[in-house]
Amino acid sequence: MALKPIDSKPVAERSNIKLLVAAGVVLGIAFAGFFDGIVIHQVLQWHHMVTSIRPATTLANLEANTFWDGVFHIGTFVFAITGLALLWRAIRQGAPTSTQALIGAMLIGAGSFNLIEGLIDHHLLAIHHVKPGVHQLAWDLGFLVVSVALVTSGWIVLANFLANYQQKE
Repeated sequence: MALKPIDSKPVAERSNIKLLVAAGVVLGIAFAGFFDGIVIHQVLQWHHMVTSIRPATTLANLEANTFWDGVFHIGTFVFAITGLALLWRAIRQGAPTSTQALIGAMLIGAGSFNLIEGLIDHHLLAIHHVKPGVHQLAWDLGFLVVSVALVTSGWIVLANFLANYQQKE
């Protein structure tokens, strides 16, 4: 399903919708990063940021991994603050308050983040894997499949919002 252009709307209105979508994408990136860092790194302890380079088998390596996990969390926090600022700006400028548009954009952001992070960190640089061990390739590929599903579902939700929004005059 292709996203329909919103060209029939006034320039300011189009800009506000784009700002709302940008806010959602950035917030989706932040939430995906928080989920990864909190659930996979800390709660499940499947991996840390650099466990393939510095296995967490010594205290020094665990400290290094914890440091890089912290740097990762700082990055996700910056995305969260940026996304909230964009959302605040979009609402103040009159963007439509649409849960559907925001969720669609957030799914696109979360899936895109996971797809890029998975391709770079798990496959290209191999600095860590989703769940190291016997079936690590299956976990890494499954992570990419889920990422594509998030982007696709977000695209569908956002396209439906835009189609309905175009029809409202």
